Amino acid sequence: TAREVYKEEKRVRHDVRALVNCIRAKVSDRAKPYVHLTATSSDIVGSANALRYKDVVLKVLIPALTELLSVLVRQTLHEAATTQIGRTHGQHAVPLTFGFACAGYVNRLGESIEALRELAGALPGKFSGAVGAYNASALFFGNPEVFEKEVLAELGLSPAMHATQIVPPEAMTRLFAEITIVTGICANVADDMRQLARSEIGEVSEGFGAAQVGSSTMPHKRNPITFENVKSFWKIIVARTTLVFMDQISEHQRDLTNSASARTYGESIVYAVGIARRLTGAIKNLSVDRTRMAENLEKGKDAIIAEPLYILLASLGHPDAHERVRTLVAEARVVRCSLLEAVAKADDLAPYLSKMTLRQKKILSGETSYTGVAEKRARSIAAYWKRRFGV
Repeated sequence: TAREVYKEEKRVRHDVRALVNCIRAKVSDRAKPYVHLTATSSDIVGSANALRYKDVVLKVLIPALTELLSVLVRQTLHEAATTQIGRTHGQHAVPLTFGFACAGYVNRLGESIEALRELAGALPGKFSGAVGAYNASALFFGNPEVFEKEVLAELGLSPAMHATQIVPPEAMTRLFAEITIVTGICANVADDMRQLARSEIGEVSEGFGAAQVGSSTMPHKRNPITFENVKSFWKIIVARTTLVFMDQISEHQRDLTNSASARTYGESIVYAVGIARRLTGAIKNLSVDRTRMAENLEKGKDAIIAEPLYILLASLGHPDAHERVRTLVAEARVVRCSLLEAVAKADDLAPYLSKMTLRQKKILSGETSYTGVAEKRARSIAAYWKRRFGV
């Protein structure tokens, strides 16, 4: 039992040898000599770590992330046609659809989940002895590499092509780098939703319980606490991943400078699962205010038509369309008129406006949405990942 091993460890002051002694005490005299024979501690611990991190990623983390992806796919399809003002540098840009924005999260998340699956499945084990050269097992086997392969196959692992006393750290480092990436994607989703929930924007809001309190002194507060929690957990993971990278260095065939830090790796996976589950719940209960999205779009109407106006003027032969539209925008701001009004008064643009098609004029007037193929792309991306993951 674990209790017996801990008791023995206090006596011998070596964790794996304590385990070996406890196992030897439970088996027959004939079997005793073979317990741990040809192995070093890291053959046991390194292979066990590969197995447990593989299992927890494949059986716990990826299912949690897949559920999040499923919820985001539904959100993407539900809001595929919901027009929203795009924002770059915190400023109004040009329109898209809220579903198209969500499709970006779906695509990034799907790619990262697939990378996690591949990296977790590629974690190697070892059973090659004290310095990785099969010194002990070569006493008995002409081809000890085959013996190692057979031992690890029992665990569903493959051996590293080369090992020292330890498994090469790069495979584990890559796995935790990807865990940091996937939780960074989650943090980006959370941060965007938190920004859209600002009082001044108000396009989405986090679900709020009937008895839930947002502030100890301000009764009106409804804070995006889950989205903030997600970002906070991600910060912890980023910091912890630095330890994984620092543990990449082990002198010569092995040192113990990772003896404490490596024991904390599992905590990052706990935080990652927590992020996935919290964010899934928040997106499931997300309230989307389409009216507010339309109002914000209307507020930025002038800015929205600047790009299509420039593009259309250039396509119709204007020699310096970008600069002409830029000066028009500046003039309209000074005299406090709309850009359309400024365009109508600009006699030099009349010949170009007369050549525009009815559809192009409707885009400039706001009668037709200037969203490109945002809705189409949102639906196709959602359909792709829905099909790929079977969600």
